[in-house]
Amino acid sequence: MGDGLLAIDSEFMKFQCLKANCKTVHLGGFSPKLEPALFVNSGDRIEVETYTGFYVCDRAPEEFLTPELLNIYHNLPPERKVGTGPHLLTGPIYIREAQPGDVLEVRLLKITPRLPMGFNAIRPGWGTLPQQFSEAKLRFIPLDLERKIAEFPPKSGMQIPLQPFFGILGVADGEVNRSSVPPGVYGGNMDNRLIQAGTRVFLPVLVPGALFSIGDGHSVQGDGEVDVTAIETSMNGTIDLVLHRGFKLPTPMAETPTHLIIMGFGETLDLALENAVQQAIDVLKILTGIDGEDAYVLCSLAVDFRITQAVNRPQKGVHGMIPKSILPDDCNYLKSEWDRIMSGEGG
Repeated sequence: MGDGLLAIDSEFMKFQCLKANCKTVHLGGFSPKLEPALFVNSGDRIEVETYTGFYVCDRAPEEFLTPELLNIYHNLPPERKVGTGPHLLTGPIYIREAQPGDVLEVRLLKITPRLPMGFNAIRPGWGTLPQQFSEAKLRFIPLDLERKIAEFPPKSGMQIPLQPFFGILGVADGEVNRSSVPPGVYGGNMDNRLIQAGTRVFLPVLVPGALFSIGDGHSVQGDGEVDVTAIETSMNGTIDLVLHRGFKLPTPMAETPTHLIIMGFGETLDLALENAVQQAIDVLKILTGIDGEDAYVLCSLAVDFRITQAVNRPQKGVHGMIPKSILPDDCNYLKSEWDRIMSGEGG
């Protein structure tokens, strides 16, 4: 197909619901050995449930807990515990016909907090100021879901508008017990607050079936996520999973209504920035046909590079914001030359 998508037969398209339970969630990381929680075709739409806070259930108020989360907390099978991270993820989802070298597009249609409560945790030795804030602290923060705000500190009158997103969108790679903490080429714990409803995320497929997992819901977060956590929230979502063939994506990317978002990761913020700039140069070359030096100059003139997160060691994150308004009309994302490459017809 000219748009680079696999042909989707409406007869086989499905609208599926993936509930979060002991058979459909996994804890701590990614692994190609995990039994898939769901099998889908390219183009299928999924209503997905996610929970967060596995390791704080014993200290959580009633508003944070549900019978389903408590069942997961007490009865999650050992084989669903992989990696050393704290995140409870829903999945993995197996996309039929997905093979390494393909690209998985995740269309985020709806993201909604499940419960009127989230938490924030300061973790000793982590965060951007670990010497100054060295004591472990756990705060449960009420959410006003009707007004879509959180007041913090309590009774301060400071109201934070909710901007829900999933901190983790990722696929498995070859590592059997990869921690859910650091992001990477597989996506994972990117913690990019701009990946909200209405955004498309593109992930490289690294193992057959892609084995996509989702979770780490955040009701609101600032760029940097400086104390290690956001308002961590159990979250519902509606997503479409669409497979693109024949293009090796070197790093996760996203598209909002106004920008292309280029991800860069590194053990330091300097390295993360360097990687983000290089990825932005490569994308601009493909989209516009300009050479590398002109793309480098354009990055300095028109691309905003921001700290995504500075705490998910050993991989910090920087993202580059390319305004779609500066691109020629015939260079819309997944159009023109980019579309030709993604469809496997070019380079």
